[in-house]
Order: sequence, then structure tokens, then C-alpha cells
Amino acid sequence: VNWGATGDRYFHPFSAFGFDIDGLGFHQVWHWLSDKQQQPPLDVFNIGAQAAARAKFLRTNSDDPRSPLSQLRHAYHIDAGRYAAFLRRYAEQRGVVHIDGRIESAQRDETSGDITHLTLASGDTVHGDFFIDCTGFRALLIGETLGAGWIDWAHWLPCDRAIAVPSQPARRLDTATRSTAHDAGWCWRIPLQHRTGNGNVYCSAFMSDEAAEQTLLAGLDTAPTDTPRPLRFQTGRRDALWYHNCVAIGLSSGFLEPLESTSIHLIQEGISKLLALFPGEDDAAHQRTTYNQLMIRLYDDIRDFIVLHYHVNRNEQPFWRALREMKIPDTLAERIDGFQARGQWFAHRADLFTETSWVAVMMGQGLAPSNHHPLLASLDTQRTQQQLNEMANVYGQASEHMPPHQAYIQKFCMADDNAYQDKAS
Repeated sequence: VNWGATGDRYFHPFSAFGFDIDGLGFHQVWHWLSDKQQQPPLDVFNIGAQAAARAKFLRTNSDDPRSPLSQLRHAYHIDAGRYAAFLRRYAEQRGVVHIDGRIESAQRDETSGDITHLTLASGDTVHGDFFIDCTGFRALLIGETLGAGWIDWAHWLPCDRAIAVPSQPARRLDTATRSTAHDAGWCWRIPLQHRTGNGNVYCSAFMSDEAAEQTLLAGLDTAPTDTPRPLRFQTGRRDALWYHNCVAIGLSSGFLEPLESTSIHLIQEGISKLLALFPGEDDAAHQRTTYNQLMIRLYDDIRDFIVLHYHVNRNEQPFWRALREMKIPDTLAERIDGFQARGQWFAHRADLFTETSWVAVMMGQGLAPSNHHPLLASLDTQRTQQQLNEMANVYGQASEHMPPHQAYIQKFCMADDNAYQDKAS
């Protein structure tokens, strides 16, 4: 809401838009026909968007590439605190030893520079061959001890504060996250079964903490259930995420504001790549280099996608005007130029966000191609229009016959509040 211009709305689905026609991207065909005669919105040709609009849900259950059901893609709304508590119980039940204590310092080997052991405030020591830094923004091991550098992205992503508050769950569980832009940032609303998550991400140079809290509370759909909690952060990443015998995972490795909810994905990717490249007794130089290359590329590609949201805005407030006029990363500029030229987009190896996501944001915020692919001239206009009409009908019927979102949750994943009694919940 309000990301293009004030009052504008668009939907960012994960399912593909339509089907390619004669090897040409659907959004390119749709845009070409739109110049000839008015077309239904792009969302009409997206099974995810149509299901969400009807409050329907179904897991992908078709292997037929011709069926729109084969395009179904979804993400989860989860309570991160409960998820963390679940993972801790899961790990401890399988032999992971949890040592409760505060790290006072970390000691390094004088020759190799590797970390040898941790000293706890209790005086106990924890020895290890390899360490994973999950100490959050403090980055006690990768930053304070080993001195891995920090690359600051505040000039591209200037929001540096957030304020969060839970509220009562809505009567009807919504199917999507809502992100609403305001004068100096944006507010999130995430529907969960037992509560609604709300927050305001903002730039302190353009909005005071008091105004941020007022903006958040004024926009709640349901009554707050706690006092607002302020957060401060710095956007960027380490110049090396694996340094010496330490890998940083989570906030110690870097931070991107939660506009596309990528934090848990980055944690999972860090873990899976560490497992694939896990060091042995031999020199881990190759594994370390490969890990850093893969994770840095992933961080940078996600950064470009987040910056895209800010840069292609059409708001006139000073905050948004500055972001529209700023110099953006060259990698992002190349993608925008290619899309503006004639709607082209090519995948990178590390892309988390597919063509669907990039098209949804760019076209949803008013960035349309200025020209058409020359091969579109070979299409028969009348026949192509008929194909689009048939697609729209199929998407509408397929989504209409899905089960209700609430019915799916009640049958397959209804929350059991009695299962979450620890403090993390």
C-alpha cells in the first residue's frame, strides 16, 4: 500500500504470472496487448494472487505444467519466537548441549589467529575447533574478536529503527502480509492465529521515535496486547562471513530490513551452505572462499531487491524523493535498465526472488517497459487476446474451487497454545 504513489496498492505473489506465449514472457505479452486495448490487471493471471483475493489456499498438488495449480507457491506466516523455542527443544532432544552463560571474552591462537576458546562470566571456558557466531548485532566473535570488516548500506537503505507491537488476532485470518508505506518508511502487519504482528520501520533522520509510535498505533486493525518495543539496527553485511575458524550466521553476519522477510531464509542458507562446506582437519581455505562468495552474492542480490522497492517509488515526500534520486548499485541499475528497455529480466545464480517478484514490484509501482520485444510483432493479436481471455477464465475458476484458507488451517495446522508455554513464546 502506498509504495508507488499514495493510494496505490499492488500484490506481490510468488506464483508465476500466466504462461509464456511462443517463448515470450507473459508480462511482456500482457504489456504489448495493453497498448492495443485495455486488459484485466496482471493479478488476474496469477493463481496465488487470485487465491489470496478469495481467501483460498491449497498446497501445490499438480505435476501438469499446463495447469495453473502447478504454479502455486506460498510462504509461511510464523511466530519467530515460538519457532526458535521449537528448534531449541528439537536440538536438545537430539544431543545438543546447551550451556547457559554470558560470554565474557574469546581467546585466539597467537600463530594462526583462530579462536581457541571462550571464557564465560562464570569463569568457565568452552573450547572448540570451530565457532558459529550467533551473538546478534554485537558480533562478538566475527567482529569484536576477529575484526572482520563491516560494509555499510545505509546510503541505499537509510531506515535505521523499528518499533513493534503485537495486537489481537483478526476475526478472519488474512492470507497475506500487508506493507504500508508512510512519510519516512513503512509499517508491517502479519496475521497469525494467536495474534497479529505489527511494526513500523523508519528513518530516524526523517521521523522521530514519538511520531513513529503514533503512526504504528494509529494504523492497528486490532487492539494492542503489549507496549511497543523499540529496535535499532544498521543495514549492511560483513566483508567476510566466514573468517578464520568462525562463521557468522544471523544478525552477526549482516542485516536487511524485514521488507521481504528474508532473515530466516538467510539463516537457513548459511546453515545449509556450512553443512555442504563443513571443514575437516585439512586446510579449509577453499571451503571458506566458496562460502563467502555464495553468501555475499545472496546478500547483495537481496539488497538490490529491497532497494528496488524504495527507488521506483512515486511519492513526493522528502524521504522518498531522496531515494528516487539516489545513485543505486550498478547491479540493480542494470536490471532496471533491461526491464525498462523492453521488459526483460534474467536470473542470477543466487536469486532468491524470481522473475515473478521483480515483475510484481516493478510493474506494481509503475515501472513499465518503454518498448516491446521485437518478436511480439510476429504474434497474431486476435489469437493472443483469446489466449489471455482463456487464461483469465482458468485462473478464476481454479482459485474459486480451492478450499477456504481458514478451513485449510483448521484441518492441517491449527495452533495448539498448550504446546507453547516457555518464555520464548
